[in-house]
Amino acid sequence: MNQSLLSIQRIDTRRDDIRDVLGSLRTKLSPQGNIVSEAGRQRTIAVFGEPLTPQQVVERICSEVQDGGLEVVLKYNELLDGARLTPDTLRVSEQELEAAHQTADPEFLATIGRIRDNIMEFQSAILHKQVSLERPTGVKLTQRYTPMKRAGLCIPGGAAAYPSTVLMTAVPAMAAGVEDIAMMAPPTDFGSNNPDLLATCYEIGVKEVYRMGGAHGVAALAYGLENLQGVDIIVGPGNLFVALAKKLVYGQVAIDSIAGPSEVVVIADETTRADYTAADLLAQAEHAPGASILVTWSEDVLEQTAAELERQVATLSREDLTRQSLEDFGALILVKDQDEAVEITNLICPEHLHIAIDNPYELQERLTTAGATFMGNHTPVALGDYVAGPSHTLPTAGTARWASGLSSNDFLRSSSVLEFSRDGMLDVAVDVQRMADKEGLTAHRASVDIRVQG
Repeated sequence: MNQSLLSIQRIDTRRDDIRDVLGSLRTKLSPQGNIVSEAGRQRTIAVFGEPLTPQQVVERICSEVQDGGLEVVLKYNELLDGARLTPDTLRVSEQELEAAHQTADPEFLATIGRIRDNIMEFQSAILHKQVSLERPTGVKLTQRYTPMKRAGLCIPGGAAAYPSTVLMTAVPAMAAGVEDIAMMAPPTDFGSNNPDLLATCYEIGVKEVYRMGGAHGVAALAYGLENLQGVDIIVGPGNLFVALAKKLVYGQVAIDSIAGPSEVVVIADETTRADYTAADLLAQAEHAPGASILVTWSEDVLEQTAAELERQVATLSREDLTRQSLEDFGALILVKDQDEAVEITNLICPEHLHIAIDNPYELQERLTTAGATFMGNHTPVALGDYVAGPSHTLPTAGTARWASGLSSNDFLRSSSVLEFSRDGMLDVAVDVQRMADKEGLTAHRASVDIRVQG
């Protein structure tokens, strides 16, 4: 099929409104809870009888699930995903998990095993360890870390099946010592009906899998159902409704982040192969939506990459979706030098940053707002997506400025343990008394006075 030439946005940082342009680019990638497309308007009228914004949809669904429980979840499974389930079939049975595993390609299962080991090795290595401090006056202070009991995993299943996300969310929880893992995936061919997804669950030991997605799935994990105990933390990616639902239930449970479309910024110079750069940009764009941004100080590099994008996109199985994603969310940014490349990239705060220049260490220390950084020409983002060890569940839409990627430490809660001897208490008593007097908290002071006196 003949396609018109790829129309990807080009940005020259010499323009006066560059910050506004970058802000607009980032806004397009943010979960927009109050923007309604015409298709969305018609869909909400069909389901709810009135036009609702995504935020209003999520608020209504979560409230209904909290009040109505299992019956409401089954209702929305049918209304939104066309799946007519019963209380007995909402959860994938152990027999179904085992059957998927038995029919899976042995080489695929071997790959799953190797990836699990890679993730477990890294996530165990970075796990917070208990720290104790002792003072000679007889004071012992400890920071203690304990795993959460139950974790809920969101696994997408709309446009593709993602067994990798099962690994990248479940294994960090396992490394932390979480006892129970409950996973939700929509009742679709790419979700909880997907044999590779179910085989992956069985291979790594995820036994609690539910056929549900969207806001009703998030609400079910947060509030619990008659046959589903609520969780302590909900992690993992999803569509706009999953993102908004996670935001809504935060406080009832912990969450990892509120994710939008996948993103990559590639910083390239004259030593970077244009075919490599184009391939890396396309790898994000094919998520559809996915944002693919080139930052370079070389016009030749920009033009060569644009030509490679045109050539390579035509070879992809998801060409139409990838092409549309590039045109809607992509950008080729020309900066004046390395310093401006650092400044612009730190403003974008990308989920993935690939420093694909001859000496990436020249820039790495100054690039401080990426979710994950990939160094050099032999470290494509796909290695992090699938096999390396850090989780591929990362902050998006500019939230990498303050948020971190999912790790085993997200499944830990920390608490301090304090122990003072009498001498240790006496050593600091005067400071406690003085501060309590300043704040007018007489009972605080009295709790120390009574011990000082005897």
